[in-house]
Amino acid sequence: MKKKKSAYEGLQRDIRSLKTPEIEAWENQYPDKIYTISLEIPEFTCICPKTGLPDFATIKIDYIPAKYCVELKSLKYYINFYRNLGIFHEHVINKILEDFVRACKPRWVKIMAEFNPRGGIKTTIIREYRRR
Repeated sequence: MKKKKSAYEGLQRDIRSLKTPEIEAWENQYPDKIYTISLEIPEFTCICPKTGLPDFATIKIDYIPAKYCVELKSLKYYINFYRNLGIFHEHVINKILEDFVRACKPRWVKIMAEFNPRGGIKTTIIREYRRR
């Protein structure tokens, strides 16, 4: 029996190679100290890749810096890149985490996105990274 093709098939095939703006970092003068930086982005928006409708979320980033801290202006420009991009909720957080880790190489980071309800369902995605 032939499997029915999903309407979502192929929509995000190249998401891992998506070229995003650079997140910059600056040198931490206290790399020997363990402390947490918390960031909250309450007005994140992207587009549903299937319907073309906007999705809204609050993104929270908690991280323990090592040698570098994230530069906030570049993070804001990076986040605004997603405003007109069709991307699944799950892919948003995975992509942001990968780019964040590449930029500032933290000891630990947790990124959480709380998307506003769509169709009566609220989606929350959490991903963590710990340097080995």
